[in-house]
Amino acid sequence: MSELIQQFFNVDIMRQAFPYLMSGLFVTITLTAVLAPLGFACGLGLAVMSEARPAGVRWLVRAWVNVFRTMPPLVLIVITFSALPFLGIRLPAIICAVIALLLNNTAYYCEIIRAGLGSVSPGQMEAARSTGLGYKDSLRYVVLPQALRNVLPDLVSNTIEVVKATSLASIVGVYDLLYSASTIRSVTFNTSALTLAAIIYLTILLPAVRLSGRLERRPKTV
Repeated sequence: MSELIQQFFNVDIMRQAFPYLMSGLFVTITLTAVLAPLGFACGLGLAVMSEARPAGVRWLVRAWVNVFRTMPPLVLIVITFSALPFLGIRLPAIICAVIALLLNNTAYYCEIIRAGLGSVSPGQMEAARSTGLGYKDSLRYVVLPQALRNVLPDLVSNTIEVVKATSLASIVGVYDLLYSASTIRSVTFNTSALTLAAIIYLTILLPAVRLSGRLERRPKTV
């Protein structure tokens, strides 16, 4: 038991590792602050396009979503980081990670918002149009607010997944929370830094998980 505590809960190593983990946490938060709003905005645009009348547009959106929902984000990161130099495009590892993760989480945001649009009764659009609003204004001011409210728990849950997915950027050397903890482990041959990283993730994400649970119990708009 003492060996287990020494290997995973060494307080002295945790204390020394803490400043380095905070630097990694800043990168993790920065990645999330970029990926979550961009992913939501792009997903919203694709979800609206998926409701467009031209069948070709709907087909392209659904093909995009199916491809990037199917591809594991780790594979996307490795492909983006490895393939772009062969095209003459050399980007920092963190930018490659952002591009890959954005492709992935945009597809998930799109599906969530599209489900929200489908949850709103068609009568809401008809009622809005009957007041003289055009299609775009009816969608913007009447349908979308209800749709987003209906899928708010899923949007929060997906944002939590975005935070966790940022840890995959460490595979290409992005100095995030996981990478800093893994580096310290390789130097100290002790897992306590990873334990502390897990505690930090838990501290950040547990309130969001509880919020998502509370939102799921709210009644939906029909």
